[in-house]
Amino acid sequence: MSYSWHDFIGNIGIVFILGSYLLLQLDRLQVSDPRYSAANAFGAALILYSLYFDFNLSAFVIEAAWLLISLFGCLKAYKARRR
Repeated sequence: MSYSWHDFIGNIGIVFILGSYLLLQLDRLQVSDPRYSAANAFGAALILYSLYFDFNLSAFVIEAAWLLISLFGCLKAYKARRR
């Protein structure tokens, strides 16, 4: 098994997703905080980037859904802050 730079990028994405979830569980972030959704979206995007080089359909589907849901969360948080 080889470890390439795109694997490293994907692992950074994992750190963003797991880190934001950990901060949520530690009550350091709230679900309504735009940083939570942004970290999840960024992490999913990095994982999707790594999948471009080593494709896996199941991983692609879950990360694409994770990215879209997180972007929806970012939009929702943005609209709430504008009010």
